[in-house]
Amino acid sequence: MAFNSALAAHLATGATTTCHAWRITRRDGLTLGFTDHDCDLVFEGVTFRADTGLTAAALQQGTGLSVDNSEALGALSDAAIREEDIEAGRYDGAEVTAWLLDWSAPEVRQVVFRGSIGELTRAGGAFRAELRGLSEVLNQPMGRIYQKPCAAVLGGKGCGVDLSQPGYRAESMASAIESLSVVTFPALGGFAEGWFTHGRLEVLDGPAAGLSSPVKLDRGEGGGRRIELWTPLPVDPGMGATFRLEVGCDKRFSTCRARFGNALNYQGFPDIPGEDWIMVHPAQSGETSGGSRR
Repeated sequence: MAFNSALAAHLATGATTTCHAWRITRRDGLTLGFTDHDCDLVFEGVTFRADTGLTAAALQQGTGLSVDNSEALGALSDAAIREEDIEAGRYDGAEVTAWLLDWSAPEVRQVVFRGSIGELTRAGGAFRAELRGLSEVLNQPMGRIYQKPCAAVLGGKGCGVDLSQPGYRAESMASAIESLSVVTFPALGGFAEGWFTHGRLEVLDGPAAGLSSPVKLDRGEGGGRRIELWTPLPVDPGMGATFRLEVGCDKRFSTCRARFGNALNYQGFPDIPGEDWIMVHPAQSGETSGGSRR
């Protein structure tokens, strides 16, 4: 992408009317704008606020695949980035776009960074966010794994199961919240006990809206359902919140075929011989069905 010619000409004059602006778009769709200028700026339909104390370290970008060495620093503010939102993970993986611009003419600007928020830490009323460039995804392992269990995410592109179909999800208010990792529901008609084990619980409204956690165990209890989570919800949803429970999958071929009718899209290798086959002693029977070789 060519550098903005108007901004290049402005920089060549040695003028000091330049600043930075950052746009952060969370996964829940919320967009926030920040700038290190001393006045708010508005462009692309976003107000970039100057009273947030947000600054950025020197941006170091290369042409290789290494992670761009940059981070954003700022003060925690109830009106901008709140500590409870960081604790809840609402900024994990948020998209970040940074501009260098002439604050006297915001239309004279150049994108200098695109990426996402990586590791985010907080201490002493401030936060420090690692910025990861677009090339970061190229460092991640790709391809299928040669294993018996399915490697696809239920409902994802490789799986193809439509979780919005009837029978795959239930919405209900909780009858009790024992802890942030144990939620009890009234009877869920039409859903067998254990149906949501290995599935997902998502909070639909209230202070924890949009947060979710994988389900560890789904079992009947006192005419209702007790849902235990692998990881506690980071924010107390409060009584009165509505939850969505999604069906679970244990990644076995028999479950894929019987529960979802999705055997053709199974992303594992169910017929891999086990370790006992590798270590078995030679025999003359020629039996290879998995039975006795004597």
